Amino acid sequence: MKRKFALLLVLVAALAGAVTAWITIERPGTRPALEQATLLEVARPLPQFELLDQAGRAFLRDKLRGQWTLMFFGFTNCPDVCPTTLATLAEVRRQLADLPAGELPVVAFVSVDPARDTPEALGRYVANFDPQFLGVTGQPVALEVLTHHLGVAVAIGPASEDGNYTVDHTAAIFLIDPSAAFMAVFGSPHAADVIARDYRSIIATRN
Repeated sequence: MKRKFALLLVLVAALAGAVTAWITIERPGTRPALEQATLLEVARPLPQFELLDQAGRAFLRDKLRGQWTLMFFGFTNCPDVCPTTLATLAEVRRQLADLPAGELPVVAFVSVDPARDTPEALGRYVANFDPQFLGVTGQPVALEVLTHHLGVAVAIGPASEDGNYTVDHTAAIFLIDPSAAFMAVFGSPHAADVIARDYRSIIATRN
């Protein structure tokens, strides 16, 4: 009798586990299992900001609505991290090319060196990686609204004799959802295939 009862408990536990697994995998809105990305418990709406795109047009928070955006902060004179990351993001878009147009992420490269990175310079720079990339810049005070909200650290180094200087900055990639809210962050080092898989997992729970 005890053996039958024990067996019954095992079967009930197995059934409960199966049901729980099904709910975790199939139920819309559940948190996905991610390889690298960190998903916020609650997406944080971005504040109002006013920047410029590579064509010199106003780039406001509403420009991010209705689309998924992978946002990265850097500068065009960056010797390594920025070009490497933008090349990685171009590869991410290639790996996600099979997605519907509304799910393919836009990449926005936000310059934290507005003194040198004019809209025209940004346009030429991002086009080297993907002609669909957005280049964004603006006045330091306007940029700080966005960097502060996302926790992006920026430190401009001293200028050398020839006037050149470097800019230290956070190397993370930020995922902005179609409601213009900060949803997830991808820490470095970045790998295109990992980012692409995590991105698919995230958007799958939002459909």
